Amino acid sequence: MTGGNESCTAGPISMSYLTCLTYILEEWTGVEHIGDYLSYAFYIVWLLFPLVVVFVLPGVIVILFYVSILLLHIYKRKNELKEAYSRDVWAGAREMLATLWDGHGRIWHGYELHGVENIPPGPGLIVFYHGATPVDYIYFSARLYITKKRSCTAVADNFVFRLPGFKILLDVLGVIHGPKEACVRTLKKGCLLGIAPGGVREALFSDEMYTILWSNRKGFAQVAIDAKVPIIPMFTQNVREGFRTLGGIKILRSLYERIRLPVVPLYGGFPVKLRTFIGEPIPYEPNMTAEELAEKTKAAVQVLIEKHQKIPGNIFRALMERFQTEKKED
Repeated sequence: MTGGNESCTAGPISMSYLTCLTYILEEWTGVEHIGDYLSYAFYIVWLLFPLVVVFVLPGVIVILFYVSILLLHIYKRKNELKEAYSRDVWAGAREMLATLWDGHGRIWHGYELHGVENIPPGPGLIVFYHGATPVDYIYFSARLYITKKRSCTAVADNFVFRLPGFKILLDVLGVIHGPKEACVRTLKKGCLLGIAPGGVREALFSDEMYTILWSNRKGFAQVAIDAKVPIIPMFTQNVREGFRTLGGIKILRSLYERIRLPVVPLYGGFPVKLRTFIGEPIPYEPNMTAEELAEKTKAAVQVLIEKHQKIPGNIFRALMERFQTEKKED
């Protein structure tokens, strides 16, 4: 090694650091022209770096989910003796998870929550536009729990309950998959309940135009009528710029309609600005039909989109909004 270092600095012209490093590696490995191999390797890394960023960043969210699950198992092990004596042994765990996810939302997205005063003190059905992932709803739930000490149960697709290891997380957070009777019972207990009528289809196949894909779904409206609770519309700005999908590929759409599983790849995880806006509640009216209430709710969510989202969505613009200093109007 000493001979190699001396040869790097000997003579009237000293070598650059990279040239010297290449020279040393050639001596160590005995491979000639190793610099050419390194240059090719660096080129491949540079070429593939955008793909790595695009497809690896979503993995961070998956890791956070499983970190949450691990923390819950640790929490359960430490508090299993208290379970028989505590009315809600998981209260501390919910606060822990809320702090974890709210911290991620603040750091990565500069997450903001506006219009929380529109949430009534009693039960209510929160209806929101579904982005490519539900991460904005998770941030909302975490911020609501931290600031208002209120939990918000969510309705999830059946496939979520088949994900390995997720059972404890779903149980602690009170996530349900329906049916309508279970939703009504939840609301009648005085809880908040969140639902995205567009579901997985909207998550996978909507795009930067923020098209609402609810089809003719009105079951959520019937739930609100049966429980006699208001509907609170909600929308998160730039939610489709944080994560996007390849839902424009027709064969993937056909495959989803056949097997009803989220087979469409997504990419992103970009640190765009996310702001959640909660609209004014739509009060319960006994004479309103489910069809009328569903249309009224859809219109309310559409108003939030038109007011707070520049269409078409743009990833670069959403990134630049992280650096805006002016306060965003509600």
